Amino acid sequence: MMSDKKTKKDEAVEEICAEAVEDEKKETEVSEVEQLKKKIEELEHELEVSKNAYFKAYADTENTKRRLQNEFEKSNKYKLQGFGNDILGVLDNLERALAVPAESEEVKNYAKGFEMIHTQLVDILKKEGIEEIDALDKDFDPNFHHAIMQEAVEGVESGKVIQVLQKGYMLKDRILRPALVKVSE
Repeated sequence: MMSDKKTKKDEAVEEICAEAVEDEKKETEVSEVEQLKKKIEELEHELEVSKNAYFKAYADTENTKRRLQNEFEKSNKYKLQGFGNDILGVLDNLERALAVPAESEEVKNYAKGFEMIHTQLVDILKKEGIEEIDALDKDFDPNFHHAIMQEAVEGVESGKVIQVLQKGYMLKDRILRPALVKVSE
């Protein structure tokens, strides 16, 4: 009998030990689950921070790309501005030379050649977006014209361009050189 009692005691001890081990396992599992939940929260926070950083970097890159594209287009559009200003003096001199009356046949032949060069030069400039500002008999516009003189002329209303002293030119939608004009009073 004594051995049965020990056995029951032993069984009770074993049962208590098993319950303790099981409780410990449950506590360990609960603490592991809590640790995993904490780790998941930390990782979700890191993911959110990384997403925000990515979207900011992406937006900055897109803005920089757009700004550089606009600068490139603007630079490309007006790349001839310096050249255009320089060549206008040559065009003015060529037009002055053509305005001189040719008396001999030899000079007329030269003038005809210069006229062909003038036409070719004007066509090239037009092709590149440089065009003359039409000013004669137009209303004076300070955006396109620079008034040098004023003169009262009968039959012409005030504020009209009555003479172009130097032609003005546009480069696409930008003033390359304003026209120097005489305006009626």
